[in-house]
Amino acid sequence: MEFAKTVTLKDNSECLIRNTEAADAQAVLDIFLLTHEQTDFLASYRDEATFDADFEKKFLAGKKNSEREVYLCAVLDGKIVGTASVDGIGPSKVSHRCELGIAIDEKFWGMGIGRALITACIECAKSAGYSQVELEVVRENENAIALYSSMGFTEFGRNPRGFLSRTQGFQELISMRLELG
Repeated sequence: MEFAKTVTLKDNSECLIRNTEAADAQAVLDIFLLTHEQTDFLASYRDEATFDADFEKKFLAGKKNSEREVYLCAVLDGKIVGTASVDGIGPSKVSHRCELGIAIDEKFWGMGIGRALITACIECAKSAGYSQVELEVVRENENAIALYSSMGFTEFGRNPRGFLSRTQGFQELISMRLELG
């Protein structure tokens, strides 16, 4: 699935939201490792990554050629500063549902990049024929919850022992969804 759009951020800078390419493999791997080191709100830790740039290159090529899944990046001043993805949940009875994932370098939080990436993912999900976008968010991640809510996502469940953090113990996950029509 192809996607490319330039958006104006809160500080009036321009940010390109586009598909990741196989050539982006090292930069995407680097931003993955960085974001998974910066926050305890993501599903894994930096040291748990078992893939390298070669694996990432093949993964990104597959996503670029997918009709129903997409892996996007936010490019600011020529540098990838965040990524977001839409992944199908499964076939048959759940083929109408997809999952959204997002990670942004904390130096760029609050600029509007998250909203731009989520908006792009929603556009891609609609284009792919999904009727529901889902995500999970750590209860303490109040800024993300506020962003998702402002974009129309609603809570549909909680898992009080969703993550087992190395530093926080159990973290409650809130399941949210957005109906696309």
